[in-house]
Order: sequence, then structure tokens, then C-alpha cells
Amino acid sequence: MKFRIKEAAAKVGLPTHTIRYYEQEGLLPLVKRDGNGDRIFDEKDLEWLELIVCSRKTDIALSELRKVVELTQEGEYTFSLRKRIYEKHKEKIMEKQRELDKAFREIENKIKYYDNLEKKYREENLSAKA
Repeated sequence: MKFRIKEAAAKVGLPTHTIRYYEQEGLLPLVKRDGNGDRIFDEKDLEWLELIVCSRKTDIALSELRKVVELTQEGEYTFSLRKRIYEKHKEKIMEKQRELDKAFREIENKIKYYDNLEKKYREENLSAKA
């Protein structure tokens, strides 16, 4: 199946200008164009866009994605190099997750602290009124 940019954007949840930007950044070198110069996306292009979306949610650098594209164009012998890029990124994500988990626990503790303060305040006000 073939999709125009607007359809592709809707399918992957990106604005069309972001897809154009990714293409300018060298992340979509295989997207074909029709006789009018309009971009035509196929299923593989959509899969790659979905991977870009997922990767960007985890803050991968565009330069890292560009490197994956370049290596992909070089051929199968680059599998291990591409894999290593994602392994390094996974390590960064895991470290970020540990930091977020710690921050989450601290926020939970602060919420409990305020819950206890509110409870104490209510109890003191109820006993003062009695």
C-alpha cells in the first residue's frame, strides 16, 4: 500500500512538517516521490517512521539515527554496528529510568509527607473546636 505524507503522518502520529524535517536530516533517504515530486510512503517507510517516533521518545540523538540510516545503506555487514548503537542507547535509557524511579520515589514520599501534615492539621483543628 502507498501513502501520501498526510496519510503517513496520521498513521504514525507525527505532523507533516516533522516528517519533512526528518527527511531533510537524512533519516528518510529511501522515501520515493511520484511524478509531481510528492512523497510516497510504503509500509517499510511507515515502520521506519514508527521506529523514529519510538526512538525520539527515548531521546535518541538525530545523529545516532542518521548513523543507523547510513550504516543500513552500507549493507548487511553493518548489522552489529547498528545493533551497538541501540545497545548504547538502551544503556542510556536504563540509566534515565533509574533516575526517574528515584525521583518518583522522592515525589511519592513528599506526597505522603503532605498527607500526614494535612491529617495532623485536621486532627488539631477538630480537637481545638471540641
